[in-house]
Amino acid sequence: MKASARVVLGLDEREVAEEVMHFLDRDGARVVGTAEDPRQLHAAVQQLEPDAVIASPRLVRSGPSMNGSVLLTLDTAESVRSLRASIDAGARGFYLWPGDRERLSESLATLSLTETSQVGTGRVVAVYSPRGGSGGTFVATHLAAAFARRDAECVLIDLDPLFGDVAAALGRANADETRSIADVVPVANELTTQHLDEVLWRHPEGFRALVGPIDPVTGDELDGAFFSSVVRVARSSCEVAVLSAPRHLGGATRVALKDADRTLFVLSLDVFSFRDAQRALAVLEGDLDPEAIGFLVNRAQRAEVTPKDVERVFGRAPIAVIPFDRKAAEAQDRGRLLPRRSRLGRAFDHLAADLTKEAS
Repeated sequence: MKASARVVLGLDEREVAEEVMHFLDRDGARVVGTAEDPRQLHAAVQQLEPDAVIASPRLVRSGPSMNGSVLLTLDTAESVRSLRASIDAGARGFYLWPGDRERLSESLATLSLTETSQVGTGRVVAVYSPRGGSGGTFVATHLAAAFARRDAECVLIDLDPLFGDVAAALGRANADETRSIADVVPVANELTTQHLDEVLWRHPEGFRALVGPIDPVTGDELDGAFFSSVVRVARSSCEVAVLSAPRHLGGATRVALKDADRTLFVLSLDVFSFRDAQRALAVLEGDLDPEAIGFLVNRAQRAEVTPKDVERVFGRAPIAVIPFDRKAAEAQDRGRLLPRRSRLGRAFDHLAADLTKEAS
């Protein structure tokens, strides 16, 4: 390893803990503390503030705070219970010992080289659909999942202060325990990454999500300055922040499009979608970097308007064409994402790869 990651071990099997400690020592990581139960683990993390915590799923099931440290879970056997505990605790990775020790080493190497340098430099990708029904929420949620599959720490933020469709698309609309963007309003003037981390919900696909307000009245009171603060802090807490922007060109949308490094205009292949996109671009002229704008065709199928018309109308070819799939609407209605191996899953993986290359 070219840099030394500071690690706290929270493993309840002493023999395994000793093996892991010796392996990490040879590999260049610094084990700065150990723990054998949740109480000890919590104390070690709070006092030592390590870069990473390697812990047994059983020790993090009760949810001890990681205090901003990256959580990696490790076990000697794979089980649904261990995987579920790891997901619920927000683990960035799950590893089997000793078979996955090289993967564990690679994760720590990546962490030690990039974790501190990424503070304040995360990339922001805004997803904006000028015409309602073109699939902006669908694109934002599946793009976040695709980034996460590329091992990027991704945060998906719903900036719609009224309708908050991201929660429904992820199956969290009626989950009473789900916290929302409204929960950071009280600390808006002093918002930190820790505040944000406390209200983010981790999706099984690996990305974290900040859903819109459950109460639309509360959402209507949020302004552009508030959303700008959220985007700024999100940028410093992850590698990629995906912003799901509302259609209306109010404060939240203008912040998203102005602060984004890349803005994806989601189009459907119909005259009204093209017309609405042209109108939005006219209103936003001067506020957006033209080079940051990309056009994405969603639900593409045979029609009089074709993907080639995007270049004719807007002066550039679409950066991606997502094909129509009947399963998409059914999955979204049920709060599910389409699987990676589906045709649309592969399309979003390609898009995430292309956007990642742009940033390198």
